[in-house]
Amino acid sequence: MHTILNIIKMKRTLLPKYQRMLTTLGNSIRMARLRRDLSSEQIAERAGIARNTLIKIEHGDEGVAMGYYFRVLIALNLADDILLLAKDDAVGRAIQDAQLVIKERASKKNSHVLSYPTRGTTA
Repeated sequence: MHTILNIIKMKRTLLPKYQRMLTTLGNSIRMARLRRDLSSEQIAERAGIARNTLIKIEHGDEGVAMGYYFRVLIALNLADDILLLAKDDAVGRAIQDAQLVIKERASKKNSHVLSYPTRGTTA
């Protein structure tokens, strides 16, 4: 039983590829702050987080909640950038397209919606 609890409590680390991506994100946030000539104290205060949390974000710490990353983006006036995440879901669209059933002909259930005048009648 003790072993099971230890396994549940173990922290799963990110694969190196994904840790590098998070580190790149943190570095981009840091560079945005520096380009704006703002101190870490200023951004932390504007984001409503501790300076240590901002430092962790700028280092790409996976243990920091996404909400804190978002608060920093808001403080840097970059909040709209979060909408770019998963915007073009190529894999999801391919899966969706693969699951579409191609019909040989159109359904007849809505055929009454379009009615065309027959010969000899006036519209």
